[in-house]
Amino acid sequence: MTKTITKIGNSQGLMFDAALMDLARIKVGDQMTITIHEGGSIVLTPLRPAIDPEKATATTKRLIKKNAELFRRLS
Repeated sequence: MTKTITKIGNSQGLMFDAALMDLARIKVGDQMTITIHEGGSIVLTPLRPAIDPEKATATTKRLIKKNAELFRRLS
């Protein structure tokens, strides 16, 4: 895929079409980490929020309770 850097106001930028954003699983407003490597390669990495431990625990307990019979049969 080839993109062209365009002027956007007083800055320059790349326009990401909807298909590219879907493939990368990013959306408007997502934060990105930018890494520049030797040779000029630029890597954009989306910051994925960490799972809150309390929320993870609550979700796990809810799923175990909801599927207790299934887990019992599988064990």
